[in-house]
Amino acid sequence: MRTTYRLGIDAGGTFTDFVVANRDTGDVRLFKALSTPSDPTKAIENGLKLIADDFGISPSELVSDCDLCINGTTVGLNALITHRGGKTGLICTAGHEDSIEIRNGHKEDGYRYDPEYPAATMLVPRYLRKGVRERVISDGSIRTPIEEADVRDACELFRKEGVETVAISFVWSVLNPAHERRAAEIVRKMLPGVILTVGSELYPQVREYTRTSTAVVNAYLAPVMRKYVRAVDEYFRSLGAKQPVRYFQSNGGLAIGQAMTDRSVYAINSGPASAPQAGLYVSAPFKKKNVITVDMGGTSFDITLTKDGQTNLNKNIDFLRYRIGVPMIQVETLGAGGGSIGWIDSLGLIQVGPQSAGSEPGPACYGQGGTEPTTSDANLVLGYLNPDGLLGGKLPLDMERARKALRKVADPLGISVERAAYGMYTIVNNNMVNGIRRVSVERGYDPRDFVLVGAGGATAAHITALAREMGIDTIILPKLASGLCAFGQIISDVKYNYMATAPLRLDNAAAFKRIDRLFGEIESEGVKHLKSDGFKASQIDIKRSLDMRYVGQVHECTVDIGTFPINEKTIEKVKDAFHRRHEELYTYSERHNAVEVVNIESTLYGRIDKPKAPKFARGGTAAKALKGHRRAIFEASGKGTRTPIYDGAKLGAGASIAGPAIIEEVTTTIVIEPGWKALLDASGSYVITRKKT
Repeated sequence: MRTTYRLGIDAGGTFTDFVVANRDTGDVRLFKALSTPSDPTKAIENGLKLIADDFGISPSELVSDCDLCINGTTVGLNALITHRGGKTGLICTAGHEDSIEIRNGHKEDGYRYDPEYPAATMLVPRYLRKGVRERVISDGSIRTPIEEADVRDACELFRKEGVETVAISFVWSVLNPAHERRAAEIVRKMLPGVILTVGSELYPQVREYTRTSTAVVNAYLAPVMRKYVRAVDEYFRSLGAKQPVRYFQSNGGLAIGQAMTDRSVYAINSGPASAPQAGLYVSAPFKKKNVITVDMGGTSFDITLTKDGQTNLNKNIDFLRYRIGVPMIQVETLGAGGGSIGWIDSLGLIQVGPQSAGSEPGPACYGQGGTEPTTSDANLVLGYLNPDGLLGGKLPLDMERARKALRKVADPLGISVERAAYGMYTIVNNNMVNGIRRVSVERGYDPRDFVLVGAGGATAAHITALAREMGIDTIILPKLASGLCAFGQIISDVKYNYMATAPLRLDNAAAFKRIDRLFGEIESEGVKHLKSDGFKASQIDIKRSLDMRYVGQVHECTVDIGTFPINEKTIEKVKDAFHRRHEELYTYSERHNAVEVVNIESTLYGRIDKPKAPKFARGGTAAKALKGHRRAIFEASGKGTRTPIYDGAKLGAGASIAGPAIIEEVTTTIVIEPGWKALLDASGSYVITRKKT
């Protein structure tokens, strides 16, 4: 009988992580390959070869034995950051060509008064935004019929300019999409090769600027994602994949490649969006539902927060200066990774990041051409990293190159290399702590009520320092931390969001009936989609929400409700849920005021069988895992401490290690500061706790 595997791939800026789970035994293996930004599929090919060689089979046998192959990627995010998306044209209502620059009329930064946005940040240049004479008004009726000649003129310009992808967004199209649909017909006929995004289909919700911006971002990323998805799908088909590759979306669920091409905006936070699911999974044996998951890789530091088992979803946010309306897992990202570069500012102060050495050339200690001082170089000098190399010795480290690079920081300040290294370590930690505060303290959460879950290859060297600064007493650090996002992918479900607009006061039976009908329509479409993906009705779950506000308010809040019928008997339950949610968010409610709905949304899940949970046997004690000692620095003076080093592979469940200590796993290094203690649980996670004082 052949073994069945499930494969998760998470492509980061420096490393691409691979997690392979044995569906039958629960055994989970982690592999890493250097990312290849110029051709992301090359990293996948290299990683599969590593796995196949280790298993003693061919890549084709490995892939054909997988029930699912899942891919999380930074391709969309990188295209948006570097402005390397497709050449995009916008067809909009005449007079609204500048809405993506006017935005909502607010200053982008409350402390800046720059009247203009740099033209380079506009995804559609002004000359490729073409207005069409047409007008639908706020009740859905047509005031001005569409002038089809304007659409044809736009197509002629786009053909001449070599436009690859087109977004269509008309005013009030969510109430009457007839004009958008007709414009789409003309574009498909005149420009059959372009990728088309229709605003009322992608984001059928009220708010013109948000809808237009979301459509533009989607169109801009679509050529990049189509090329990537085609390459990955073709590669896996050539290896004998039984199922289509699933891609991880920024809403926290899986989708097939066609969905990622059509809805490329969902690919923006594809990688880190799986972290909350993984964080909850590794915390479940300890009955913890308040979780802050932090992921420090080679390039960035990602933070997510889950309260009472529910992870915050963002809608209508400004992401990299672009308004995104569709739901995205709330991820705080900053430039703080193992490759973050240290430098001295004009005031003579040490700074770290956001610039990164990435994987090419990488930190100086990698010996691949990097010369700038990075976080990894500092950690090596501090004694945290094994000077013999990372990844079980497969990635050698060069101490002399690291020290030489750090002199760029140390010499101008007249301090030792060791003190410069500790200074960089402290500063990058403070940067990360500030990011954790933004998702916790600044949003009304006390971080002391949460456990801190470590993910990413570089996190474990900083995790006790971060917890200490935040006042968090418990850390959960899985052995799979370095590939936790890839692991989160293989335990996730397929997920699609369907939306509709319904600007209605909740004060009459006609309104209740319309909301109930709209829910039925969008859910019917979603169920049909999931069944075409191969899911049975018993595998499909539905979650409903409403965007609601008091009449007269400008902004609305999202309220989760059940799947019960909306009628005179249940409407008070809906209103009560809104009042309670409003009070949670803003500390007050106005139960005497009239309530209205703005938008509705249904989230449909296709439930996927999960691999068995891994179990670690007892046996290996700390004494048996001790492999030696080395000098490590835990204070600003640069004075070293003789620190025991343990081989994580030789530790069994129940093994306990008190700090100061360093545990070396194959893909991560755990630094346990003085005053902390680590206990390896049978679930495969280290539970690190602070000694009570």
